[in-house]
Amino acid sequence: MARSVKKLSARSVATVSKPGRHSDGEGLYLVVDASGAKRWLFLFRWQGKLKEMGLGGLSSVSLADAREKAAEARRTLKAGHNPIEQRRTAREERLAAVTFGAFADEVVTSLKSGFRNDKHKAQWTSTLNTYAAPLRNMPVEAIGTDDVLRVLTPIWQSKNETASRLRGRIERILDAAKAKELRTGENPARWRGHLDKLLPARRKLTRGRHAAMPFEEVPAFVADLRKREAVAAMALEFCILNASRSGEVLGARWSEIDRRTKTWILPPERMKGGLEHRVPLTERALAILDRAEAIRSSEYVFPGYKRDRPLSVMAMEMMLRRMKVDVTVHGFRSSFRDWAGERTAFPREIAETALAHVVGDATERAYRRGDALERRRKMMAAWAAFIGKERPVDTRTNVLALRQQSA
Repeated sequence: MARSVKKLSARSVATVSKPGRHSDGEGLYLVVDASGAKRWLFLFRWQGKLKEMGLGGLSSVSLADAREKAAEARRTLKAGHNPIEQRRTAREERLAAVTFGAFADEVVTSLKSGFRNDKHKAQWTSTLNTYAAPLRNMPVEAIGTDDVLRVLTPIWQSKNETASRLRGRIERILDAAKAKELRTGENPARWRGHLDKLLPARRKLTRGRHAAMPFEEVPAFVADLRKREAVAAMALEFCILNASRSGEVLGARWSEIDRRTKTWILPPERMKGGLEHRVPLTERALAILDRAEAIRSSEYVFPGYKRDRPLSVMAMEMMLRRMKVDVTVHGFRSSFRDWAGERTAFPREIAETALAHVVGDATERAYRRGDALERRRKMMAAWAAFIGKERPVDTRTNVLALRQQSA
């Protein structure tokens, strides 16, 4: 007499509540645990011993799916193989094929919408390609503590901020791999309770110490900069004129420029503070935009060599190196702030707003709804006059007399 198969129905599977094994036939069972949880089980004999093969929980494996999995296991048995061992081998082969490098690239791509700007994404890609290079060809499931230490130890003290960010990025990637069931166990890049026991405490980063040029030297530097024809030179001067962050300038799009109001409007997603920022454009800044428009080739104000891509994140820094000055692009923001504090009477909060810094506590910000655009316009015109050796603006009410340096 033939064995009864397909004893269960979708309804019985959904309603059965009695703990125990409920047979569907040919070795397939629905197991109801004492807690009420339901899962699928395939029973078979291998070399005279009874074996149990889990097929997944009811929440993720339907009755039809369970029957197909059981049928596949029976075909494997008929071919003379242990379905549990074959599944384990297949999984190991699949995991071995997923390298850290390939999965890291996948994670970075999936995260790109959350990056503040292209520079942030480039930093992720650069650190993972450069410093985590020894990990890239390894299976993501095989990476252990020794492998993570191998890439962190050489730079842990010499490049401590980079090393710390790299550790966090590796941890994030390995967490994502675990979430996708590409690895199991604890994360070997975890700091608290793990790597903090194996690596020395890193030196605290001293914030705000980007190498800056004394503001008195900026006019001579800008005069030299204007002799250069490169797009990077235009971008750098535009950055200095507006006291902007490099990422803000590199990602500048023509759609953000309002020539009618002479304003550059940066959307919240491109700002470090996550708030819209309006920049008053001086005549010199508008002249740079005129030059940039003459070579316009994409949506970016300062285009790069690659089609539809902005200028490289290193372009302005390389311009500084070619000009043999030991400062950073970010440092010119400090130059501007020192000038505003030492040579002008503009209020502190006006200068801080020009730098897109958050000023005051939450209550103060709630009452100060404007961004002092027109007051900042006067200040930026004075800054442009100072660094450009142009005709000074009217300083009688807003600025202390600007003593122009003799040429």
